[in-house]
Amino acid sequence: MPRFAANLSFLYQDLPFLERIAQAARDGFGAVEYVSPYEYDKQEIAAALKQAGIAQALFNLPAGNWAAGERGIGCLPDRVDEFRLGIDTAIDYAKALDCPTVNCLAGLAPAGSDPNHLDWTFIDNLAYAAPRLADAGIALVIEPINRRDMPTFHLSTTEHAERIMAKVTSDNLKIQYDFYHMQIMQGDLIPTFERLKNRIGHVQIADNPGRNEPGTGEINYPFIFAALDRLGYAGWVGCEYKPSAGTSQGLGWMNPYRKEN
Repeated sequence: MPRFAANLSFLYQDLPFLERIAQAARDGFGAVEYVSPYEYDKQEIAAALKQAGIAQALFNLPAGNWAAGERGIGCLPDRVDEFRLGIDTAIDYAKALDCPTVNCLAGLAPAGSDPNHLDWTFIDNLAYAAPRLADAGIALVIEPINRRDMPTFHLSTTEHAERIMAKVTSDNLKIQYDFYHMQIMQGDLIPTFERLKNRIGHVQIADNPGRNEPGTGEINYPFIFAALDRLGYAGWVGCEYKPSAGTSQGLGWMNPYRKEN
């Protein structure tokens, strides 16, 4: 059975951040994930996780000024020093929260930039980050994001991710496979997952269109969950969706799996 992690950057938006952790546990989630922990005291987050009896599944490396619209700095040539300093910060937080995996967002391509230059910056940054994180016992993933929601995001397909990974050549670098993004960009969801299953380190879900909870759109999530079991995926399934009518009220889709979390 799939193990679900509540993405607190999307779910429980009516609650203060730390209170979302306890509510996710009450609703049957086994773990939480979110965009960034760095705005909060890591010991306070750790205490909230422990009190709720819930795990930390994933968060992102420092991704620039999120409030100003930045979506990662991994591919930005003028932000290399900032990226590398962020590795130390991420390791510090991951150790405090017992977080097994961090996600590196490539970032938005600046207007007029050379895609090859962005690629090589991304490759060099990942080649720096992957062994540092491995030494700390933390896995690194990169996430293709669709270009309808983020038209200039540098990494948008699994094929591009594979090309990047082939040049980084680290066993500690895998793909974060978000079924919502991949439905928009590629389709062919399960055959692609099956081909890449040994190179996928984390999974996220939302339905399409609308990016709402499973069962509100075109993606056959009961089929996908069964396929993940059949293919031996044992990691967390991050629920990164926009609740259509409140988080707790809209969790009926999870009922067949809730006892296994």
